[in-house]
Amino acid sequence: MPIPDDSAARRNMWVLVAAQAVLGAQMPIIFTIAGLAGSSLAPNPCWATLPISLTVIGSMLWAQPLSMLMQRKGRRTGFYVGALAGAAGATLAAFGLYVGHFWLFCAASLLTGGYMSAQGFYRFAAADLASEAFRPKAISGVMAGGLASALFGPQLVKLSAEAMVVPFLGSYVAVILLNLAGLPLFAALRDVRPGLGRKADVPSGRTRRELLATPAIAVAVICATVSYALMNLVMTSSPLAVVGCGFKTSDAANIVSAHVLAMYAPSFVTGHIIARIGVERVIALGLLILAGAGAVAMAGVELENFYIALMLLGIGWNFGFIGATSMLAAHHAPHERGTMQGLNDFIVFGGVSMASFASGGLMNCAGGSVQAGWSAVNMAMLPFLVLAGGALIWFALRPKETR
Repeated sequence: MPIPDDSAARRNMWVLVAAQAVLGAQMPIIFTIAGLAGSSLAPNPCWATLPISLTVIGSMLWAQPLSMLMQRKGRRTGFYVGALAGAAGATLAAFGLYVGHFWLFCAASLLTGGYMSAQGFYRFAAADLASEAFRPKAISGVMAGGLASALFGPQLVKLSAEAMVVPFLGSYVAVILLNLAGLPLFAALRDVRPGLGRKADVPSGRTRRELLATPAIAVAVICATVSYALMNLVMTSSPLAVVGCGFKTSDAANIVSAHVLAMYAPSFVTGHIIARIGVERVIALGLLILAGAGAVAMAGVELENFYIALMLLGIGWNFGFIGATSMLAAHHAPHERGTMQGLNDFIVFGGVSMASFASGGLMNCAGGSVQAGWSAVNMAMLPFLVLAGGALIWFALRPKETR
């Protein structure tokens, strides 16, 4: 049996690793400071995390147009658009902070979602040219690029948050520079053939309803949505909880850094674990670790509780999300990428948007204290873990020929 040639896939993987490291550094910056900046600008404390929620909503709204653009014009074009959207969003956010206008800052956050959406497609781009055996390793390899961004982003927060008279303005200037610095990387990407799906000899593929009716795809979408939404639910409120419990902004940045490290560090081995024990078991392990994160968070509000809970949250997200992505990538054809990948990310980031909205409300408006709000955030994880776990058990019990 011939050995598949994955040289082009490996090249793309390393380009996308670099993109994750450089461009991806803006996401821990934004998730660390946007809630704090929103809290300083918002007319109502319950709206403090609205800018983060709008970034995620923006990602949801951009998902399908970006996916279809990449289907027609190639991945490179879509990634250029995403980086430019990130730079434009950061520019508008910096201006909103400078003039002290909350709603302008919110509009900027919505635009920033264009970058967040484009980054979400890095994992699918890694799988485009990969063989079946190399696909999980390519996906997890690209996700591992986030390790550098996890180290780099929070350090930029420490250097830039108070660097200008207006708090956090320097951080958004740093985000602008990251987007501009990352743009040239995509010139080295080996692109898939543009225009796929428009030629007469290419099948049209399944409809969205038919795709979602496929058991493996349905379970992959549910588990990806729950893994990402619960990670966002807790992470969005964590800087507010850390500062609200008497710790410093630098402590919040360090905890976010540890969390993002835990999100991406396992990626060096996740693909190998999937190959060894199977994708369903890896997803199940991820869901169990997410449950453990909630339990640790509810056990106390000492600094070590925040560190351990947020690190478990990152590891659980990694196993659940990469496992679900690998399952999804294996069950749709190349000519269905534009439809399925855009639909998947629309659903995933729709769930993340609702989690982000809920996070701010639970944290700031549930109970009479920071501790009560933080407990409410973590308690909210339970029903969704039950949903994803139930879907995975249902899938595992089905005969293999019907999956």
